[in-house]
Amino acid sequence: MNRIKPYSIVIFVACMAITYALVQNFIIDPEAKGFLSHKSDYNKERMNTSIWLTVMYVHLFFALIALVCGVANFSDKLLAENRKLHKVTGYVYLFSVLVVVVTSGYMAPYVTGGKVASWPFHLLNIIWPAITITALVKIKKRQVMKHKEWMVRSFVFLFTNMLIHLLKLIFEKVVGLPYEISYTIGVYVAMIGLVLTAEMIIRTKLRAPKKA
Repeated sequence: MNRIKPYSIVIFVACMAITYALVQNFIIDPEAKGFLSHKSDYNKERMNTSIWLTVMYVHLFFALIALVCGVANFSDKLLAENRKLHKVTGYVYLFSVLVVVVTSGYMAPYVTGGKVASWPFHLLNIIWPAITITALVKIKKRQVMKHKEWMVRSFVFLFTNMLIHLLKLIFEKVVGLPYEISYTIGVYVAMIGLVLTAEMIIRTKLRAPKKA
């Protein structure tokens, strides 16, 4: 019986994330009215909804671009057959991550849950580009394995939004916590969980001894 390859799992999860983002933001709630309804009155008074929506869609667009490029660049076949394309998509990935971080920096102060929920986003906006640039530095030094490890650490954060909302749904609908508290807990659990997931993948897949 054939085992499911790790790369197939990456493609499947990425497709789930893309589908969720498109359906949620373009079909179910294209103007984010449901999400915005949970913002505090203080945030509603401070934020310009029109600008926030524009920034959110730019954020979403480049997050999806980064996701597609990230999936493509984990393909051994692409690397073997077209190194130039691998390099180009890598730089597109880096640029997209930087755009996602900048737009996140604008939205973070208005996040649901207030300052407590915004702190992880501010931290991520510092750490994520540093991790991604480290991956670039490693490949420039021809440290291929280190490059892959840092790319895994960078790539997992593209699933932040989907995981936060999944956890929020569980804490709200299953556990019975209020929306704001569920979202805040979801933010912390998601980000810690993604860091741990990246390290688990690196240690069990990338650093695991190759079977003869």
